[in-house]
Amino acid sequence: MKKAVSILTAACLALSLAACSSGGSSSAADASSAADASGSSSAAGDSADSAETGASGGVYNIGICQQQPHEALDAATQGFKDALVEAFGEDNVTFDEQNAQGDSNTCSTIINGFVSSGYDLIMANGSSALQAAAAGTADIPILGTSVTEYGVALGIDGFDGTVGGNVSGTSDLAPLDEQAQMLADFFPVDQYPTVGMLYCSAEPNSAYQVEQVTGYLTEMGYTVEDYSFSDSNDLATIVTSASTSCDVLYVPTDNTAASNTEIIQNICLPAEVPIIAGEQGICSGCGVATLSISYYDLGYATGEMAVKVLTGEADISTMPIEYAPNFTKMYNPSNCEALNITVPDDYVAIEG
Repeated sequence: MKKAVSILTAACLALSLAACSSGGSSSAADASSAADASGSSSAAGDSADSAETGASGGVYNIGICQQQPHEALDAATQGFKDALVEAFGEDNVTFDEQNAQGDSNTCSTIINGFVSSGYDLIMANGSSALQAAAAGTADIPILGTSVTEYGVALGIDGFDGTVGGNVSGTSDLAPLDEQAQMLADFFPVDQYPTVGMLYCSAEPNSAYQVEQVTGYLTEMGYTVEDYSFSDSNDLATIVTSASTSCDVLYVPTDNTAASNTEIIQNICLPAEVPIIAGEQGICSGCGVATLSISYYDLGYATGEMAVKVLTGEADISTMPIEYAPNFTKMYNPSNCEALNITVPDDYVAIEG
């Protein structure tokens, strides 16, 4: 009997050891398989990692919609990107940078793609880009730049400086009363009584600037005439008409004009009609003087706002629109020389 019990005990022990051995092998295989799966997932899923939001994965994904190619807008985009890279590092922020080539419908298409991708923040460079972004999402934070007047661009009555909701940003508006005074300083009303306002009627921010400057100039005694064009197709005709009827022209910060300064220059310079411009890019292309800002600095300030939004330091719904802190009186040396215009000592020459 004792011998039988001993044999039975030994058999059970052997079965137990076999089971343990089998279980250990299964666990090791499972671990090995999991490690292999993890490794292949990591190797094949770097793009998935980069798609993680800043909150969950440490990488912030930013969509940039630039209204059109232009030196000033390009500088603002670069400043924006530099501020974010400086704050987070190159490995922790990605940019999907797209240019609408001046087409508002393309702006909407770009924004819709950003929304579908679930980006952490959208930067809208230009009024049309801002309008498309505001219409495209009420959830993703939107920061505008190179936008003159947000109340006008977004149709906000009684705009108090804060858009609210998911929109804020920076404005490129230089003091309009000082621009009007600049025109008067260069071209006194007794010698240049008629001023033509040249701008694109499709850009509400341009119309806003023209309305304000017209008021200031009218108070100074000038006769002010409106010369608006619908797009680049009728620009030459309108400029020709303005140059034959006016003593001096004013061109505000206008994206269509900025992209077609050569057309304006080739008509106005031979006609000896000087232009006061709303920003440096237009002035360098066809103007004589401007009260300018640094668009790179403006974009950088927008990037600093983005850092605050992304890190939770600031609530975008309460962030007021920020403005360029510094303005520089600048002149176009070649055009001033060609038109025999004497430039005051406190103006800086536009290089290039």
